[in-house]
Amino acid sequence: MARVLIVDDAKFMRVTLKNILEKGHHEVVGEADNGKEAVEKYGSLRPDLVTLDITMPEMNGIDALKEIQQVSNEAKVIMCSAMGQQKMVLKAIECGAKDFIVKPFDEARVLDAIDLVLN
Repeated sequence: MARVLIVDDAKFMRVTLKNILEKGHHEVVGEADNGKEAVEKYGSLRPDLVTLDITMPEMNGIDALKEIQQVSNEAKVIMCSAMGQQKMVLKAIECGAKDFIVKPFDEARVLDAIDLVLN
């Protein structure tokens, strides 16, 4: 079981991901709707894992990923992207993201990605 911070500017996506994670026996310790808030919550909550949307207001997922890694170089981050964002996903992986999941979320793929990143 992992303690997870969900970051997405769309509440519907956060709810969907939370339901998948809780079904998979993970604990959602926090949610954020932009990258700036994600960095702040990461610092205070110290989750085992972060799911991080790429496209968000105030601070995008790539910049948030970089800042989270400055807080902890051992941060485990899975990027969430819509179809057609392959260049951004590659950049996120280059910046240290451990995996990515594509929207709309496939429950099995989400849980597999979490297992792979944590083990």
